[in-house]
Amino acid sequence: MALAINNNNFESLKNDSKPLVVDFWAEWCGPCRMVAPIVEELAAEYEGRVNIGKCNVDNNDDLVAMFRVRNIPTLLFLKGGEIVDKHVGAISKNDLKAKIEALL
Repeated sequence: MALAINNNNFESLKNDSKPLVVDFWAEWCGPCRMVAPIVEELAAEYEGRVNIGKCNVDNNDDLVAMFRVRNIPTLLFLKGGEIVDKHVGAISKNDLKAKIEALL
């Protein structure tokens, strides 16, 4: 299951030894609802190897501002605490999986 990423736990997740994938989303976003099941599936598949979670943009203004998220869904890929990749918009499972594999 995907982690619930918020202003309180982001720093500890970012500084974890495992890579981090953050899906910025909102309830009212159609493309976000298309990506959500893919994120959940891959969170289960990569559990223990990659931290994968979702950040609700309506509840986490600090993170939205920090990463200048303007459109959703936005997926950020972090390794060693640094952003190494970013994807804006809907994404296929195969494409998202390839981006996750590149983190390992």
